[in-house]
Amino acid sequence: MTKPPKIPESVLVVIHTPELDVLVIERADHKGFWQSVTGSKDRVDEPLVETAAREVAEETGILIGSERVPQRCLLDWHHRIEYDIYPQWRHRYAEGVTRNTEHQFSLLVPHCLEITLAPREHTSHVWLPFREAADRCFSWSNREAILQLPERLAEHNR
Repeated sequence: MTKPPKIPESVLVVIHTPELDVLVIERADHKGFWQSVTGSKDRVDEPLVETAAREVAEETGILIGSERVPQRCLLDWHHRIEYDIYPQWRHRYAEGVTRNTEHQFSLLVPHCLEITLAPREHTSHVWLPFREAADRCFSWSNREAILQLPERLAEHNR
């Protein structure tokens, strides 16, 4: 049974501690490609906040809405970007789809949160100060999102 094509609308979730240490995870299918949590909608009408919570749970084991990570810790930045899908990943989308719309979020978590990676998707994880985490990411949009984290949090707290 073949998978249906991916929906070209996704989320990027920058997971961070109060001190702005950021979680980055290494892709299983491309060693050395580090990133934040990302993922596409499962269905066109799936709310973005559900996509974000589902992807975080699938990729890290963090349950948004739990006692340790309440729903209010997930912040929708109401910011989106469009970018060209890397050629090596275009086969996952319907024929002719070359662009994706990414919606950006952040998630505040406590320090000692255990991470459980999805081994088919990611092989390693590390917590780094936000600038170092940005430097580690292969994706320009992910780097920019991490670097914008302090500003986005300040805007939210005004």
